[in-house]
Amino acid sequence: MARISGVNVPDNKRVIISLTYIHGIGRFIAEGICREVGIDFSRRMKDLTEDELNQIRKVIEGGKFLIEGDLRREVSLNIKRLMDMQCYRGLRHRRGLPVRGQRTRGNARTRKGPAKPVAGKKIVKK
Repeated sequence: MARISGVNVPDNKRVIISLTYIHGIGRFIAEGICREVGIDFSRRMKDLTEDELNQIRKVIEGGKFLIEGDLRREVSLNIKRLMDMQCYRGLRHRRGLPVRGQRTRGNARTRKGPAKPVAGKKIVKK
């Protein structure tokens, strides 16, 4: 496995897909990195030479975009800033509810967690 910016990327996948294992790099940025280095999109990670891997590392760590720990830190600081301001989005984050306007009456189980039964509540059929 190749190690790029502290992440083990899989060898048997194509270069574009392998680069997306790094937090903060998606398909679009991975394609841009491959274009900049001059690597064909269909090549596998295991077929790259050490020189090509070093070029990829240099482009990624060049500071153009945030990846891994720096990105996670910035996102968490942004959320903390919203919570400190006590704006609507910050309150939604604090309560663990959907932030972007989704309804919560029938869904939102991902943010709210598993359903908790309410004692004495009967389901009324219409």
